[in-house]
Amino acid sequence: MILAIYIAAALAAIFNLGAELRRCLMMFQQNSYRTERYAHWLKESGDSTSGWRLCGMIVFFFALTPMCPPLPAVILAGIFSIFCGVTLVKRKYKKPLVMTMRARRIYVTAFFLAAIIVGVAMLLFGRSISASGLFVAVEGLLFCYCLSHCLIMCANWLLTPVEARITRRYYNDAARILRSMPGLRIIGVTGSYGKTTTKHYLNAILSEQYETLMTPGSYNTTLGVVRTVREMLKPYHEVFIVEMGAKNIGDIKEICDLVHPWGGVVTAVGPQHLESFKTIENVQATKFELVDALPSDGLAVINNDFPKIADRPVENVRTIRYAVTNPEGADYVARDIEYSATGTRFTVERMSDGHKLVLSTRLVGECNISNLVAAVAMAQALGVSDDRIAYAVERIEQVEHRLSIKRVPGGLTIIDDAFNSNPVGSAMALDVLAAMTQGKRFLITPGMIELGAEQYDRNRDFGRKAASSCDIAIVVGQYNREAILAGLAEGGMPSEAIRPVDSFAQAQQLLTSMAAAGDTVLYENDLPDTFK
Repeated sequence: MILAIYIAAALAAIFNLGAELRRCLMMFQQNSYRTERYAHWLKESGDSTSGWRLCGMIVFFFALTPMCPPLPAVILAGIFSIFCGVTLVKRKYKKPLVMTMRARRIYVTAFFLAAIIVGVAMLLFGRSISASGLFVAVEGLLFCYCLSHCLIMCANWLLTPVEARITRRYYNDAARILRSMPGLRIIGVTGSYGKTTTKHYLNAILSEQYETLMTPGSYNTTLGVVRTVREMLKPYHEVFIVEMGAKNIGDIKEICDLVHPWGGVVTAVGPQHLESFKTIENVQATKFELVDALPSDGLAVINNDFPKIADRPVENVRTIRYAVTNPEGADYVARDIEYSATGTRFTVERMSDGHKLVLSTRLVGECNISNLVAAVAMAQALGVSDDRIAYAVERIEQVEHRLSIKRVPGGLTIIDDAFNSNPVGSAMALDVLAAMTQGKRFLITPGMIELGAEQYDRNRDFGRKAASSCDIAIVVGQYNREAILAGLAEGGMPSEAIRPVDSFAQAQQLLTSMAAAGDTVLYENDLPDTFK
């Protein structure tokens, strides 16, 4: 009977360790499998000394004290492991772990390291599969639970040469496929924001005339592009639209070295990912790695509304500059923008010859119009007719979580701008919310992230603008709460209209109790699990 208790406690400890390693791996994955970013997150979040982990340490050390007999110690460790493990399994995450082959390799290796630690401990202190040996095993598993984040990082380090060989093999295979299609027209799309929507719009328009492929979802890293090429690119494709993301200098150049783009679109240069880029000049240099990589007979389409694009000369390739708010020096300009309940009507004017194209779209917001102008400019350069462009633009659907508007049961209008908020896009979303005059206007937001030294000021400015754009502001989480609340107060919003909550679940409960038919709700950003 006593041996059965020890075995049950050991199984509970294995279950708990497995659940915790999955959670650590999920966070490691959300930090792009980069040890330095994961270590920074551990430091900022305090996860390495979380409540559960501290409890585990207390149980571990208490079991080693002479005052605690082995059997009660094992029972206590088993109870802790069951409660902790079940809690981890039941917990819901916004971005759950995707068990890719790489994630599976890290997970198995981390478990193998834990098995080595437990095995060595049993060999040194337990000596056999007995009550004393199982006691050591339970203690060893509890020790591994407390240091699970270290196991994940060690596993990743051990697998570095393996991953490098696998990555190089896949990279070379993608390069081979691209070399086999010399007639393929490759267009890169990058920018601090707007690149995903522009990619979708360009794909929709070019598809009217060409067999096109775009990188899916947010496959905007080198490995994402490699996977797209190997799994989706077919010999009949004529145009390949490649979204190019970056968090460090050289990231876009790395993608360009693989795909060798003919054309490129730069949608924005702004204060995004300043935590890694440090300065706006580094952001500019990185985004223009795409333009610098284009051949002399290629084409760059760049957004002149951003000062750090307008002041950047381009001499290596033909360039089309487009604008919505800063027409001076632009080659394509959006004019006569009219918003309505069904969408937007506007005119794209080509300044070189005065050619005008009147377009209607279901999309709203200045940022969407700007992205459409970029797509139109590139499409016209590729010979797509005005009729085909107008037809495609009229049928373009809103990209999910990027300033999309929908009506839901109960009569609420939802403005969904939950993906990766930024200073420019969030300001435009607030303008759309402000234009909704029927019913109350709700803002639900945790603020903006990865803005480096500008984090506080940018979120305070956001709060100040929100004060005049909404009737009720629900501020989610602790991460930007102080800055947003300061901005809302400076903007003159009454204190009773400001509702700070700790989670989106609480925000939803509060919204349900306050909202009525005819009201409008703006969801501005939705932070991943790595932020509180």
